Amino acid sequence: MSTLIQDSRYSLRALRKSPGFAAVAVLTLALGVGATTAIFTLVQQVMLRSLPVAQPEQLWRIGDAVHCCYSSGYTQGDGSFLPQNDWSLFSWEAYKLFRGGTPAFAQLAAFQIGEANAHLSVRRAGSQAPVATANGEYVSGNFFETFGISAWRGRLFADADDREGAPPVAVMSFRIWQVQCGSDPSVVGAAYDLNGQPFTIIGIAPPGFFGAKIADSNMPDVWLPLTTEPLIAGATSRLRNPRLAWLDLIGRVRPDVNPHTLEAQLEVELHQWLASHEPDMTSQEKLLWEKQRLRLTPGGAGVSLMREKYKEAIWLLLMAATCVLLVACANIANLLLVRGLKDRHQTALRIALGASRAQLMRKALIESLTLSVFGSAVGVVIAYAGARLILHLAITGPDTWAPVNPTPSVPVLLFALGISVITGVAFGIAPAWIASRADPIDALRRANRPVAGGRDVLRTVGAQKTLVIVQTAVSLVLLSAAAMLGQSLHNRERQDFGFVTNGRYLVGIDPRLSGYRLEQLVPLFREIEDQLQSIPGVRMAGGVLEAPLNGWVWPHDIHVEGKAEEEGSSGWTRVTPGFFETLGDKIVMGRPISDEDNANTRPVAVVNDTFAKRFFGKQNPIGQHFGPVPQRNAGMYEIVGVASDVDFGNGLEPMYFLPETQSTQFDDPESEEREVSSHFLYNVVIWAPGKPPGLETQVKRALANIDPNLLMHGVQSYSDVIHADFAQQTMIASLTFLFGAVALVLAAVGLYGVTAYSVEQRTREIGVRMALGANRRSVLAMVLREAFSQVGIGLVLGISGAIGAGHLIASQLFGVQPWDPRMLSGAALVLAFAALTAAVAPARRATSVDPMVAVRYE
Repeated sequence: MSTLIQDSRYSLRALRKSPGFAAVAVLTLALGVGATTAIFTLVQQVMLRSLPVAQPEQLWRIGDAVHCCYSSGYTQGDGSFLPQNDWSLFSWEAYKLFRGGTPAFAQLAAFQIGEANAHLSVRRAGSQAPVATANGEYVSGNFFETFGISAWRGRLFADADDREGAPPVAVMSFRIWQVQCGSDPSVVGAAYDLNGQPFTIIGIAPPGFFGAKIADSNMPDVWLPLTTEPLIAGATSRLRNPRLAWLDLIGRVRPDVNPHTLEAQLEVELHQWLASHEPDMTSQEKLLWEKQRLRLTPGGAGVSLMREKYKEAIWLLLMAATCVLLVACANIANLLLVRGLKDRHQTALRIALGASRAQLMRKALIESLTLSVFGSAVGVVIAYAGARLILHLAITGPDTWAPVNPTPSVPVLLFALGISVITGVAFGIAPAWIASRADPIDALRRANRPVAGGRDVLRTVGAQKTLVIVQTAVSLVLLSAAAMLGQSLHNRERQDFGFVTNGRYLVGIDPRLSGYRLEQLVPLFREIEDQLQSIPGVRMAGGVLEAPLNGWVWPHDIHVEGKAEEEGSSGWTRVTPGFFETLGDKIVMGRPISDEDNANTRPVAVVNDTFAKRFFGKQNPIGQHFGPVPQRNAGMYEIVGVASDVDFGNGLEPMYFLPETQSTQFDDPESEEREVSSHFLYNVVIWAPGKPPGLETQVKRALANIDPNLLMHGVQSYSDVIHADFAQQTMIASLTFLFGAVALVLAAVGLYGVTAYSVEQRTREIGVRMALGANRRSVLAMVLREAFSQVGIGLVLGISGAIGAGHLIASQLFGVQPWDPRMLSGAALVLAFAALTAAVAPARRATSVDPMVAVRYE
């Protein structure tokens, strides 16, 4: 131990005497470690973290798929994104069956799935303050008990709060209590109006508890008992509909229970429940219900939508950061090789005086590890800043929040330290071994000469050249990947969306949260359009359920009148008459929806061009009839027009548009619930060419003139909408470009160092050449040729690696081939130019060698 301490002190003194070398080495390693640690911070937070609950290893989830939205019917799994016949979501009725009939669960909790939160308007009872918005999540009465959570203030739910007829109560998250309520202790026990319904806040959840799911938006602010769902949802309630699966289930399994046995038991219970509903099934469901399968999966990490959304991007960025670390370590190894060769005289003396090769290797390794420790310390600072940058790029929007902490945790700090030690050993072992192989007689004989021959020099130069080749190849892979991803993002943002985005703005509203009833909506939207069109610079305004590129569209399986078989699926939405002209969506056949289409006229629809071609081929679709399944609805809507295709977020797919002013009646509760919900339009599109000044302020004023309580979520230009829609692609492209730039700089520095060292070692040779008549141009060409021989080999290897990387990221590319010659050649040219810049300075220095001085030294 005393020897180890002595060697460590010696290493610190040596580094202190070489501040330039130490600074470059530490900063180089810090960039590599920092980039890798920043990505690993996200890996740990998004992919590996358990819920902050008691004994998460005892939690098991029924189901293994992650859903964003509810499922309808008695079969689940679509066979494409989700495994066919894979059952993961549950109705309230099915949850009660599993909870009451499965004693293997000490507790079994249910909570609302995915991002399908209850959007709430919140105001303290009796207050005249503006209405605030919050995300509500319905949970079972034993939700907090299942996770072992205690209240920060007040109390949490009990089963008695989740019984029909119980007084409506709610629990507030700690974050929203701080942000919106200013940590006011009087909130507990106070009455609040949630969507106009009286609720009592009975408690505040503890800090750090964000629920049982992890998402980058719509995290719950308020928890509500499941049985209060009809109170909030009204006619659109899902609670008592056994066909609607909208709950995730996680339970705490008793210690003596075998999960495999429990899984088989749960599948039997599922089939028994499905069998009891066979009379209500469709013909297709009757064929498939017995094939439904159920899996029991570990639930300690909860249900993570972020993991499903970002896992591919995070692993891709982790590989890119690892490439940066590899280039950085190659630079460190080069620095250590040069340093070791310059100190070969001291090394030779030590060997001559009796130092063993093991002692010399230990000294070199300790110096390398000392650099690694300092590099990891600086790297943690870079990692913290990098993780915050990634969150900023990935999670956009002023009101968006995700439970991800960019501060490196203890596991992340251990990761940074571990990776630093590993790199210190891995890339310090070669210089240490070469130093220990020094021949004392040869080194002492050549100690005062600028040229040192011998095997140690040849080994060092060969190792340096190999490292430069590796750096060049890895840098080319990163640069080409950055080029492909950047071009892909450019293609995505500038693709043809079917309408002109310039001059179009999006206003987000929520009539439901403002207390509007179904019969009030038609006059409301007419008044909204009139008020908005009165703003100077605004030409048109039109309402839509969910605007293009801003959300989702509801899919429907449809029937065409006169055809016996089901035709396929189509998206649909609801609009006001001004929508098509406002958006610039051209009517290519027939007419658009107009003011004449009202509650007293026949139900009509406008379809898009893809719908017309898929379902009618070369037939004229005008006057044809269709409707959602089942077959009896085939004559429900009459087609009066065909609009050009517009991308609503899933590419150019069949779409049909229904008037806001018309309603139809459905027999089944599910279709009726969607029919009612579809009239609460969430967006108004504004056509305002020329960017009118103060548009958002004027829109707020116009809506306030209609109703001060009408909630508005803001005004966005469509360029901002598109940018937000491609936030993940922007993050990947930006960070890959950043990593590629860092790798390019490090590779250029490495080539500069090797070339400079080579020139120094060949001073006598260059002097002799010039004494014998070589001119400066030939010497310059000789040095550059040697430098580019290494770069050339690296480029050849890098092109193969870049093509492989292109196939690896193919799912992230749009309009770019993994072997795109423009991207590969562009990246190679950039790298070659950087290499030329790095090699020119040492090459010019070689041409300034005085032949007489060089020979005199020998």
